[in-house]
Amino acid sequence: MNASVETSSETDELAAAPLRLTIDLGALAANWRDMAERSGSARTAAVVKADAYGVGIEDAGATLYAAGARDFFVAVPSEGATLRAHVPDASIFVLSGLWAGAEDIFFDNDLIPVIASTEQLAFWLEIVAARGARPCALHVDTGFNRLGVSVEEALALADPAARPTGFMPVLVLSHLACGDDPASPMNPLQCSLFRTVAEAFGDVEASLSASAGIFLGSDYHFGLTRPGIALYGGAAVNGMVNPMRPVVTAEARILQVRQAKTGMSVSYGGTHLLARDSNLAVASVGYADGYLRSLSGAGIPLRGTGIAGASGFLGGHAVPVAGRITMDMTIFDITDLPEGSVAAGDYVELFGPNMALDDVARAAGTIGYEMLTGLGLRYERRYIETED
Repeated sequence: MNASVETSSETDELAAAPLRLTIDLGALAANWRDMAERSGSARTAAVVKADAYGVGIEDAGATLYAAGARDFFVAVPSEGATLRAHVPDASIFVLSGLWAGAEDIFFDNDLIPVIASTEQLAFWLEIVAARGARPCALHVDTGFNRLGVSVEEALALADPAARPTGFMPVLVLSHLACGDDPASPMNPLQCSLFRTVAEAFGDVEASLSASAGIFLGSDYHFGLTRPGIALYGGAAVNGMVNPMRPVVTAEARILQVRQAKTGMSVSYGGTHLLARDSNLAVASVGYADGYLRSLSGAGIPLRGTGIAGASGFLGGHAVPVAGRITMDMTIFDITDLPEGSVAAGDYVELFGPNMALDDVARAAGTIGYEMLTGLGLRYERRYIETED
């Protein structure tokens, strides 16, 4: 049941929109509660970087805060500054750490830098020496080789008596490289290395698991978990049925319905030749809107996925993409739908409850993360709250 109330102006804007996103904040909150339950005794944070995975950091942050989240992770300080007004007493961790010139935004918005190198640590110590003691977090690399101090460097900082003046860590964290593959030997290896660090920092909370790691079980949960993609309805673990509720529905307006004869070509390059007389629906969405060119029905390498291209959902049926997706438009083959059942002005679902986000992403040779975070600026957004 839709528990939201739409004004007439909002309804008019949606009716006129060439592209629209329906974002179910009730599902977002339910997914956070699901991940909190799976996290057992660990507290559960919320990752809201990249505009909350394309959902909108203000609305997502307020919803997750109301659901119970009191720890948030962003990528850059500007995201933390935007978030702060919506999560007044929460801890906001900035994963990229602190660099010269960003000091004011950290202090003005009570942001916590995640220190990821000895150079960042040295700079942070200079800042707190001048401005006063402040908490930070420490990122430890346990095998990802992306960000973080080494295990050896972390252990050298672990003894409270040996910690540099001004170094006040409230969290040590690491990140799994293969958490989405439960059988990977990297997972227990990283977990073991991180446990050594966490035990050395016995008075400091520890965090290893993002969404995928939560599904690996309690050994990986430590004191704080950091779900991201699962909150937004995406699949976190390969080969497992996704238990999360869909949060985002993307739709595009049909601009024209047209007929084309057997043997005619469709879209750029003429790579898609019609094997029958066909009805085609031209939709107002393209790769400028994050509907990736690799979703095309012909003429695009799909990186070995074995999938011929994406489909939309229209009139109760899946309808395949015909030909190459262009910057602003995509053509769907609606020949198998009843004659006259689709008209200009109708909307085709690109992904959502009927066309799973990760199925669409797989057709593009990518992942749901990229589909969500790559949404363009032309979508009219509608926020609803469905009941559990």
